[in-house]
Amino acid sequence: MAQQSFSRSDGADALLRDARFELMPFDSFDDELTYLPDGATIAITTSPQLGIERTVERSEQAAADGYEPVPHIAARYVRDGDHLEEIARRLTEAGVTEIFVPGGDREEPVGEFESAYQLLVALDETEYSFEEVGITGYPEGHEFLDEQTLRTEMDKKAPYATFIVTQLCYDPEAVIEWIEKIRGRGVDLPVEVGIPGVMKYSRLLQISRKVGVGDSVKFLRKTTGVVDFVRQIVGSRGTYKPDELVDGLGPYADDEEYRISGIHIYTFNQTKDTEDWRRGRLQG
Repeated sequence: MAQQSFSRSDGADALLRDARFELMPFDSFDDELTYLPDGATIAITTSPQLGIERTVERSEQAAADGYEPVPHIAARYVRDGDHLEEIARRLTEAGVTEIFVPGGDREEPVGEFESAYQLLVALDETEYSFEEVGITGYPEGHEFLDEQTLRTEMDKKAPYATFIVTQLCYDPEAVIEWIEKIRGRGVDLPVEVGIPGVMKYSRLLQISRKVGVGDSVKFLRKTTGVVDFVRQIVGSRGTYKPDELVDGLGPYADDEEYRISGIHIYTFNQTKDTEDWRRGRLQG
């Protein structure tokens, strides 16, 4: 691949300056917004408890407040083509120009869409379109889908998309190797690397196991030190900060072959600690 031109610190700063923040549309949403920069880009998830309606409502609200929302239009939460058109219409009227289309984590879909690909095809047949459309990437695989299935699905979805967002990951080497792999088979979409925000180790591990990032958990244990790692988890002491992860990605930040377009911070609605860390890094 191409030679890296950014230094580790310069590249990390570039990624941090343009970071995106993911929020869940819970009751704390309004408070979480107050800690983020004015005009920040905010990905808004689809909640199994609240459904996609709350995602749309929060996106309309965030747009009205001057933020750049990127709603998750999770396929398994959309009933049918009419429902999809209604969602697209409302988002368009709110000024939303960017969406993210995952499959969704429901075991059974609420309607006719079982996959992100099916929804992307249906959206393409409506009168509505968005400037940017994101799809998922899995540097460490998927808990329920094998590597060949993930590859086939990405290849099908890529023509409808303009960028990829990766799953939560702690290991920069795993991300870089995965990007090299998809570039090698002709997928050239820009990649937003999904990283965890700042939070206690115990909560982070609980979340990590839930979303199936076992290899990254091993990496976290290795870089933290086993004894300290166990002590922090058992006592719920200590806070994870993604410094090593961002620094590891930094040298690739402006490499045209890797095309890392930025970082996507999974805040899990703990934005204050994450934003304090981000600003602290940028201020030196």
